[in-house]
Amino acid sequence: MGTLCYLRHSSPLFSTLIVLLLLKEVSGATFTFVNKCDYTVWPGILASSGSPKLETTGFELQAGNSRSLQASTGWSGRFWGRTKCNFDDSGRGSCNTGDCGSGEIECNGAGATPPATLAEFTLGSGSQDFYDVSLVDGYNLPMIVEGTGGSGTCASTGCITDLNQLCPAELKAEDGGACKSACEAFETPEYCCSGEYNSPATCRPSMYSQMFKSACPKSYSYAYDDATSTFTCNGADYTITFCPSSPSRKSSSDSSPMVPESNTQTESEPESESDSGTIQGAALSSSWLANMAIGGDSSTAKKPSVGFQYVSILIFNLVLSLVLS
Repeated sequence: MGTLCYLRHSSPLFSTLIVLLLLKEVSGATFTFVNKCDYTVWPGILASSGSPKLETTGFELQAGNSRSLQASTGWSGRFWGRTKCNFDDSGRGSCNTGDCGSGEIECNGAGATPPATLAEFTLGSGSQDFYDVSLVDGYNLPMIVEGTGGSGTCASTGCITDLNQLCPAELKAEDGGACKSACEAFETPEYCCSGEYNSPATCRPSMYSQMFKSACPKSYSYAYDDATSTFTCNGADYTITFCPSSPSRKSSSDSSPMVPESNTQTESEPESESDSGTIQGAALSSSWLANMAIGGDSSTAKKPSVGFQYVSILIFNLVLSLVLS
């Protein structure tokens, strides 16, 4: 107590520390977007209801460039990368994948058109931040999220595998530049976790979500994939990298996801880029596995039988285990 009184009355250091803490509390987090793809990406930004808009809702990010944005405490929203965009000098245009439908570079409150890889955040107000990378709405490009300067687990998460190379024919977008979710492709309650399947007890992983999960173990693969896919950190800044090679050593050293108290499951690390490339080659078998599951031509999407789903999952996981062994 005496030391505290001394610092209050005689040390400018104490006042400086208080100011810095208050500034951090007000400023929230810095989001830095890094483009390691060999092509231009147009990040899109959507703030959740009740959260303020950031400095921009969409921008161009050329290959090798980065840009940082500031968010206040309590901010919640999502980020994604748009690809193969064509905008004129006035900023009007559209994108082949991840388009937000605004007709402009700025998304202006509109979200990504599936399929798109999503990074989702809820910043704490004096409490933990929650974040994840989701493939629930499909996939269009590799992405990881890394937290820096925070306390707690602060694990990296995301998907460094090129799922466009693994995508079964019935899930592929028209030009092959993205991979649909089974929900978007088949529009059934079982795949969409809707109707009578709208609970963790009734909505189970499908053959397709299991394929996504095998390739990207730390990403959301279906709606109730919380235990192995949601991560936490306190007071961190975050880097969202498109087309990463692999997570940094620091951020990948502690990879435990946010797990409910009743669940002690832990999650394995994302594969290194060399492993990822090997998996891509071997797991291209997912196309013929999916063809087998639907019994023929996969160009017309139709729902596979439950029996074939489980057989396909077992074979697919066996292929992956042989590659990784």
